[in-house]
Amino acid sequence: MTGTAAGPGGQPLVAALVGEGRAQTTLTAVADFIHMVKDISNAYLVTTRDGDVLVNAGFMDTAERNRSLLAGGRAGPLRSIIITQGHPDHYGGVPVLREAGTQVIAERRFVETCRHFQQLQPYFGRRSAKLWGGTIRRSAPVPPPEVVPDIAVDGRHEFEQGGRRFELISTPGGESPCSLVVWMPAERVVFTGNLFGPVFRSMPNLCTIRGDKPRSVQRYLDSLDRVRQLGAELLITGHGEPIRGVAEIRADLDRMHAAVSWLRDAVVAGMNAGKDVHTLMREVRLPDALVLGEHHGKISWAVRTIWEEYSGWFHYDSTTSLYAVPRSAVDTDLAELAGGAQALAGRARLKLDQGRPLEALHLIDIALGVEPAQPQALAAKKAALELLLQQSGGTNLSEVMWLKSELSAIGKLPG
Repeated sequence: MTGTAAGPGGQPLVAALVGEGRAQTTLTAVADFIHMVKDISNAYLVTTRDGDVLVNAGFMDTAERNRSLLAGGRAGPLRSIIITQGHPDHYGGVPVLREAGTQVIAERRFVETCRHFQQLQPYFGRRSAKLWGGTIRRSAPVPPPEVVPDIAVDGRHEFEQGGRRFELISTPGGESPCSLVVWMPAERVVFTGNLFGPVFRSMPNLCTIRGDKPRSVQRYLDSLDRVRQLGAELLITGHGEPIRGVAEIRADLDRMHAAVSWLRDAVVAGMNAGKDVHTLMREVRLPDALVLGEHHGKISWAVRTIWEEYSGWFHYDSTTSLYAVPRSAVDTDLAELAGGAQALAGRARLKLDQGRPLEALHLIDIALGVEPAQPQALAAKKAALELLLQQSGGTNLSEVMWLKSELSAIGKLPG
């Protein structure tokens, strides 16, 4: 799926894609030997003359449902489960789907990636709930399983199964450093998982607002080029419909590579010209011929991630950044000088009247830092968030869900 702005009912496209599986009652045929189970990230069954291969295993909460659906396409024993990245929506179903003799194959950094998320689970769990709680419905959450691969791919691994050849290639520029693509050279089919994000031909999310290890822009470009050089006739991602036709696939990959390369070069040029990161976030825009969707990542977020990848956390903007006293430490002083939190809320209203919701929120943050329940400041914050939500176009899931969660928090305050 490539350029649609929103899903059914006007919801962000990513929300529609991760929820598609709820309505699936039978396997979806991608080819006569490939069937798809739709999930938060899809699982793909590849049949051979001597047993089956599964590319990704879906989410742990839906593992039993996925096993039932997969039964309708099985041709023999499950010989292998290949995991394309170390996020639970790709490997969560392994313990349920694995059979006696099934080999689990993942990239060599898979266990390290899983351990990273497990160590920070309370931290990431709180953040993910704020962003994804309204999208991923979990009636009885199941914790991610511990999965140790039987085969760890170091760069490249090849095997044959029932007359079909599989080549597994490390692509560490994807949504995790253990990203892996699956190439079937005879059939000209490549499974990319979420190497390119949840929506194909979109801006990569080089650093999620959930919090994550930042992804290197150059590694992303190198990994993309590795897939581009394969010459696939069928490209199967983690969500949505496959992309078909060697010319269309090459054109899409060329565009993505050119767009992200242009963006990287624009950031570097701006840094060398002495522009600060916020100026670049406002100014850098892709040329019309290179525009990509912003369903998961955004241009401005990519600008900031590239800037900080190349330059680090200190922005050379304020001495205070070097120390442990945040700007909010002087909220009370600023409020007193302004005549109180209510006066700041009034100034924020003027900013809103001028169509400047972000300047308004800066003032509101100071006011609420002093009086967390100040009614005029809360009303102004609600108006600012609603304006930002309207201006967003409802396209980017993380942005939309953040704004909605902030609005919901205002509604839950006493009084």
